[in-house]
Amino acid sequence: MVDPNDRVRVLTEALPYIQRFRGAFIVVKYGGNAMVDEDLKHSFARDVVLLKAVGMNPIIVHGGGPRISARIEEQGLASRFVHGIRVTDEAVMAVVADTLGEINREISRSIEEHGGDVESLTVERGMIFAEKFEYSGDDTDFGFAGMVTGVAPELAELAAEQAIPVLAPAGVGEDGRPYNINADLSAAGVAVALEAQKLILMTNTAGVLDEDGQLIPSITSQVVAGLISAGVIRGGMLPKVKYAFDAVLGGVGAAHVIDGRVRHALLLELLTDAGVGTLITT
Repeated sequence: MVDPNDRVRVLTEALPYIQRFRGAFIVVKYGGNAMVDEDLKHSFARDVVLLKAVGMNPIIVHGGGPRISARIEEQGLASRFVHGIRVTDEAVMAVVADTLGEINREISRSIEEHGGDVESLTVERGMIFAEKFEYSGDDTDFGFAGMVTGVAPELAELAAEQAIPVLAPAGVGEDGRPYNINADLSAAGVAVALEAQKLILMTNTAGVLDEDGQLIPSITSQVVAGLISAGVIRGGMLPKVKYAFDAVLGGVGAAHVIDGRVRHALLLELLTDAGVGTLITT
């Protein structure tokens, strides 16, 4: 039996956070185990619906890399990653668009099953504006890989109303061509464009770890620079931290790298004092 007083303490601890973030845009990059484990999928959907119910404005930007890679392999196509970005030719882009559309609809249905009103936003809706991805000091041609240049004004209107936008990480260039955008990069770009209060990147790790493998609860730019130069932040975490800091420097209130393997990680990070990940600020 759970002590009713414990339930009350949980609710009262959440109250100041609900008050602080009421009406705020909360951009969530949804990916990793949280997208494939059935229990975690339902936990996430309930969390998002609850956030909307208490007055926040969550915007979901989902991943899909592993399923895309599997589909590309099934079709006998080839793609490679440079600096964590999938080099994308026209054939690969077609697979990306189809697969992201399928994933987007699945996530939207899950949220609807838990009582949420959803706007399913695939690349065809044109909500993300994009341009070709370029990496400083590298002349790699990334093809149809892109980066966010802005969002349609309609996105803010949708998010501020009753709907929960579910965005595929893809955009449209000025020439009308679709661009495949890394999901973390997409979420960061959308958060900047919307001047979001929060950017939350869900991962398969506890957060940003120190040299002993221990979670760093909060981190600033000075600390990050030292950890990168020492090789502590590396591999797949390096671009996540970079995109998160770029977002904070671009005007986002704060960024979080959280453990998507934890049930209700989203609520724990946003509505409790302890949280379940790393808070990133300037």
